[in-house]
Amino acid sequence: QFAESGGGLVQPGGSLRLSCESSGTALPTNTIGWFRQVPGGERVGVACIKGGDTLYLDLVEGRFTISRDDAKNTVYLQMDSLKPEDAGVYYCAAVRSELAFTLHDEAYSGWGQGTQVTVSS
Repeated sequence: QFAESGGGLVQPGGSLRLSCESSGTALPTNTIGWFRQVPGGERVGVACIKGGDTLYLDLVEGRFTISRDDAKNTVYLQMDSLKPEDAGVYYCAAVRSELAFTLHDEAYSGWGQGTQVTVSS
């Protein structure tokens, strides 16, 4: 199970850093991903990380950076040059299969409560 934090209100062009902390246990070595969901919409994978490998949704490539700090049991999502369309509730989770490296949410479990990101002037 994960706990997300770091969301908030930011102006277009601004930055936020989201945190995804593993509750009470070490971070799994499986792929861990960040997802965005808007009201009435599906969860969309924006970034994932497994070891030193990362994968990004095209729309955020070059603006978002995912990283992990095993000493802090935390995965981060640094979001720069934010746009209004980046707004939503952001969730993190880990894939069930050790071999999976994907942004498809069906492969993931252990969803947290999410953290709200609002991008508005």
